[in-house]
Amino acid sequence: MKHLFLIYIVLLAGFTFSQGSDEVILQAGGNRTVEKAYRITEQPKIIDTILPSPVLEYPLLAVKHESQIQLDPIAPASIKTVDKLNQLYSTYVKLGIGSQIMPLGEVYFNNKRTRKYQYGVHAKHLSFFGKIKDYAPAQFDRTKVNAFGGINEEKYSLMADLHYQNRGLHYYGLRVPKDSISKDSIAQRFQEVGANLKFASHQEDSAHLNYQIRLDYAYFTSKKPENSELAKRRVQENYFSLAGKGMYQYGSELFSLDLGVKYNGYQYGFTDTTISKLDTALKLNNTIIHLFPSVETTLWKNKFKAVLGVNLVLDIHEKTKFHAYPMIEVKYSFFKDLFIPFVGIRGGLTQNSFRTLSYTNEFMTLQQTLQNQNTAIEVYGGFKGTLSKRISFNINGSYGRVQNLGMFINDTVYARGNQFRMIYDTATVSHLEGSISYQLDEKWKIDVLAKYHAYQMKNESFAWNLPTFESNVRGSYNLYDKFIFNLDLTLQGGRRALVYDSVSSDHYENLQYSKKLGFLADVNLGIEYRYNKRISAFLQGNNLVAQRYRRWYNYPVQGIQVIGGITFRF
Repeated sequence: MKHLFLIYIVLLAGFTFSQGSDEVILQAGGNRTVEKAYRITEQPKIIDTILPSPVLEYPLLAVKHESQIQLDPIAPASIKTVDKLNQLYSTYVKLGIGSQIMPLGEVYFNNKRTRKYQYGVHAKHLSFFGKIKDYAPAQFDRTKVNAFGGINEEKYSLMADLHYQNRGLHYYGLRVPKDSISKDSIAQRFQEVGANLKFASHQEDSAHLNYQIRLDYAYFTSKKPENSELAKRRVQENYFSLAGKGMYQYGSELFSLDLGVKYNGYQYGFTDTTISKLDTALKLNNTIIHLFPSVETTLWKNKFKAVLGVNLVLDIHEKTKFHAYPMIEVKYSFFKDLFIPFVGIRGGLTQNSFRTLSYTNEFMTLQQTLQNQNTAIEVYGGFKGTLSKRISFNINGSYGRVQNLGMFINDTVYARGNQFRMIYDTATVSHLEGSISYQLDEKWKIDVLAKYHAYQMKNESFAWNLPTFESNVRGSYNLYDKFIFNLDLTLQGGRRALVYDSVSSDHYENLQYSKKLGFLADVNLGIEYRYNKRISAFLQGNNLVAQRYRRWYNYPVQGIQVIGGITFRF
């Protein structure tokens, strides 16, 4: 502490002494050396210094580590159906009654969803017990039963069918006073029983041959007369058909071969039962054998398709004839099937039988001469396509020559004019057809079809009972899935019937009298109310314009018909 105090006093004294003078001047002498200046002769330049990076090397080390794999169990995936499939019911029943006592019944039974088996039964009955004013009794009944079953496998399918039909009718085409004719004297009944069997292979590999085999049989008969002496005056007909088809795909070509045999045996009475010159027995055996090889080719990503073949037919009838029919068709798809033009040449032989003709005109006389219709050659063409995803169309036409064109005329030889028989003629036939369809989901469906026919007959004045104009309009409308409306409109014109006196006719040509059958207009409207998915009620009105048009000469139809009833599903 003493030393610190002494230092403090000395410093304080120095500081006091320095505050007494304002300026201090020092003078001294000495030498300072100054180096010589020199000029740098080198030019300036940029020196870029790059420092090398060391390269590191890592030697491979043989080090092995043991590993273990542990699998964690995965729970099975669950699938949730968003859009459920509609529930199916195995049984459908429809019951109804119509004006003038028209009972209706229909039953349909089938199995539910299955990939392998298919089976079911369908039965339907309709009767009419009313009258048509100023005409003979016109009651009828129609019953049909059909049972089917099949197996669907990956490589083949097998289907079988059994059917039975029973049709009762009266030849009511007679204008007679009320109750002046017995309905039993003009009654007729047709019955048919038959079966068919179909087998088809489904080989996906193009190196295999796919084939189909179909077997058909039908037995048809008319009513047996009540008089035992005339018991054999009835029609009995047996039909048999065996057809096969083989198909083989090789590249873009599909080779096909059709081979078939059709036999139809028609018989009216027996040769030892002829009663008079007009009532003679008839027995006709009709066999057709055909062989049809063809090849179909596709080009340019399936846009172009062509079919080339020839149908070789052996007609064994009253005389044995051989026919060769060409088959050529070419079509091309534009704009992804929006527009498809096509053109072709074809021909064929159609076998006529009493059974098939009776479904066209059931008022035929039992004694018929049956000829096969021969279309020697027919040229056709047209175009089809779609205007949008909801609208499609089809326009086509054809021109050909037909031998043995069958037509119905009133029979005044074997009957009183209230039955029909077939006559045949050679004709040049032209057809023009157009159709358009519109569908909006399951709400709207509309189909419009129109046809025009032109016949140039060789011997007959007209194509008897055949229309020159036809039109059909079919439509349905679904309102909230509660009310279903159905419309069916049929129009026909240009039909003429052959008559046998000047009083009934309105035209005379080629020594033949004829009469217009008038314009046919038939409007049918149906309404269905669905109470729920299982129960519904329906009301059907037929011939709403109340036109008693004549589908056949002397055969007017009923006026307005109304049928109502209910349906069940379970």
